Amino acid sequence: MGKRSNGEGSIFPYKGGWASYIWVTTPEGKRTRKWAYGKTREETHDKWLKLHDQARKGPVATKHETVAAFLSRWLANVVQPNREPTTYAGYEALVRLYLVPGLGKKRLDKLTVRDVQTWLNTLPALCTCCAQKKQRKKPCCSIGKCCEDHPSRGTIESIRRVFRSALTHAIREELISKNVVALTTLPKMAAKKRKHIVWNVDDARKYLEHLRATDEPLYAAFVLMLVLGLRRGEVLGLTWGSIDLTSQELWVSHQLNRVHGKLLHRDTTKTTDSDASLPLPALCVAALKHRRRVQEDARKEAGERWKDSDLVFTTRYGTPVEPRNFNRSFELHGKAAGVPRIRVHDTRHTCASMLAALDVHPRVAMRILRHSQISVTMNVYTQIASPETRKALDQLNESLDR
Repeated sequence: MGKRSNGEGSIFPYKGGWASYIWVTTPEGKRTRKWAYGKTREETHDKWLKLHDQARKGPVATKHETVAAFLSRWLANVVQPNREPTTYAGYEALVRLYLVPGLGKKRLDKLTVRDVQTWLNTLPALCTCCAQKKQRKKPCCSIGKCCEDHPSRGTIESIRRVFRSALTHAIREELISKNVVALTTLPKMAAKKRKHIVWNVDDARKYLEHLRATDEPLYAAFVLMLVLGLRRGEVLGLTWGSIDLTSQELWVSHQLNRVHGKLLHRDTTKTTDSDASLPLPALCVAALKHRRRVQEDARKEAGERWKDSDLVFTTRYGTPVEPRNFNRSFELHGKAAGVPRIRVHDTRHTCASMLAALDVHPRVAMRILRHSQISVTMNVYTQIASPETRKALDQLNESLDR
């Protein structure tokens, strides 16, 4: 077995090999032994020296979590209490659907750059339909007809970003010494060419004219999305207290979203800039005045069944509008109006064109669009709508006033 060197009293034969330990302080502040094992004394001695080096640098963890256990704790203790519910929902989905199935069983302290890189390289070819069991019948890959429902490049970037953020926190807790995800490279993949369809100002006009002809109660909501570029959650969370029709201003200070089955009306917005007031063009003012009359009529008709709230857009009984129902209504009216099919969020791209068609002053448009330079706004205003379109939009204002 050989003679022990000076200071190696804690290295000794153990079960056909060698064992060693040193006294360390854990991240919880407790003094305990940290063990290392090896087949030879030299191997064990090297591990013993590394333990001493770790102990000199700071606390040393004696119990190691799996990646899945750490991510679960990180989501519950760090992300959920300190981030927006929608952010937590997005992080939780990426962890549950991708990170845990892929790397969850690995020990956090044993995770290597090679482990993560190898796994990342498999994602572009991953069939999410089969991996996440989206099909009720036989998985498409099992019958040799893959549906090619692969993660997009944006999804893979988000997965890597969330994982890197989690391991950064693990470093703060002194569970690991380096962030192996930060040392990886995104896999090369062909960008999916998706034809991005947006409305021009004539499409938007046709859509609004159809809404007025059908007397749609949520007409004003779609006006605000097209003219001010508001998001769905910002429109549905809008309160009368954040609107001043006299000074013609609006403050975007609330959002209404359904997260994990709960309808949340939050007084926070996506960005700090969103808290600034937005000037209301004439079409928006007229639409909001019309909406107030429509809501008051609904209140009288509902009687005792009416649920009081300060929300601008409600159901006929005063309750919040369900976001999914709002999407369905948008799509149904779009089909009936004969305009290209787009997502609700895509209406933001039409905002600048609508402002130009409504003869909104460039300085006012600059404030609405949140441009930092007037030259950027003026580039948008080079696309001028036809006189017929301007006249049609003016008629919408007149019909609302009547």
